[in-house]
Amino acid sequence: MTSLKESLAIIRRGTEEILLEEELTERLKTGKPLRVKAGFDPTAPDLHLGHTVLLNKMRQFQDLGHEIIFLIGDFTGMIGDPSGKNETRPPLTREQVEANAATYKKQVLKVLDPQKTQITFNSQWCNALTAVDLIKLAATHTVARMLERDDFNKRYTTNQPIAIHEFLYPLLQGYDSVVLKSDIELGGTDQKFNLLMGRELQKHFGQPPQTVMMLPLLPGLDGFKKMSKSLGNYIGIDESPEQIFGKVMSLSDETMWLYFELISFRTLAEIQGFRDQVASGANPRDIKFLLGEELVERFYDREAAIKARETFIARFQQGAIPEDLQEVYLPSHEKGLLIGHLLKSCGLVESTSAAGRLIDQGGVRIDGEKVTDKNLFVAHSQKARIFQVGKRRFIKLAPSEFQEKGVE
Repeated sequence: MTSLKESLAIIRRGTEEILLEEELTERLKTGKPLRVKAGFDPTAPDLHLGHTVLLNKMRQFQDLGHEIIFLIGDFTGMIGDPSGKNETRPPLTREQVEANAATYKKQVLKVLDPQKTQITFNSQWCNALTAVDLIKLAATHTVARMLERDDFNKRYTTNQPIAIHEFLYPLLQGYDSVVLKSDIELGGTDQKFNLLMGRELQKHFGQPPQTVMMLPLLPGLDGFKKMSKSLGNYIGIDESPEQIFGKVMSLSDETMWLYFELISFRTLAEIQGFRDQVASGANPRDIKFLLGEELVERFYDREAAIKARETFIARFQQGAIPEDLQEVYLPSHEKGLLIGHLLKSCGLVESTSAAGRLIDQGGVRIDGEKVTDKNLFVAHSQKARIFQVGKRRFIKLAPSEFQEKGVE
């Protein structure tokens, strides 16, 4: 059985701030399973490693015997969390939220124990709120209190619009804690105002206030900006084993250590051992292999992790081209496409301007030959050609006899 001291050490790992830790300690002393809540708004269909910082902490609480509530904010997702935003977010439609929420349920169970995880939706109680209920909820806080929140204050002082419905978001997130009677709520450091709102509303409704645990935001592949799909600096937990492994290997050595601390299940002693090995002359790449394998195994299995590593070594250390290349086709009604439009159509770049920048940087190749002409016209050919962007993205352009399938 895990001691109180050991439990606190596990809980504290990787956390930025715990409010109030003395209350948490007293709760743990009771020996009763605690209700641990974390909410995720389904604003996009895929979860990424940034989300797993919270999911990993939830898994640690599960392993310590506590009750985990994975809350999908299908109601609040339609409002849009204004945290850290300098403008009003467009609300999502019910259809968008439901589609995204369906994928969340499958993805989170790659980290959490399916037998011990309670998945719930806040529309179950928010849909039942009447206009009178919302007025009473809004009456618990003043506009001045709302404007204490950093992002609201900045927008107000710079004359950026704040929609009235945005004030409802932290109130409804706090109300979730009341309904669920949570003992602990987890969130990122950008969620502090919303998490503390839960404490205040629980007091208002006569409940013991929850302990708030804030965890740092995982940086993206660039090592600086918050991991985000919109920024393209993310590792999706539903990506292929090869994609996950390859992206991990693209991390800087410094960023690798932060990933170990925040999302690895290895002990701090093990991680320190890896640091000592590097300090003694070991290649950081070999340590990064271990991180890539661990993450692929978590979301798939050990066999997939080994294969992803072998594929990476063959592809990037031996110059091999992947065997399972996506095959694309030039549209039959076209004589061909400019290189930028072709790369964009195939999904290798986000825009034709991005393609131009990559060509300038020497990052585009056809059959191994570097492309230097941004105005290159790619016509139909009787042979297949391999297009490569950067180190990891490849497609095979099929010969012209298959052109009737077309590029989507």
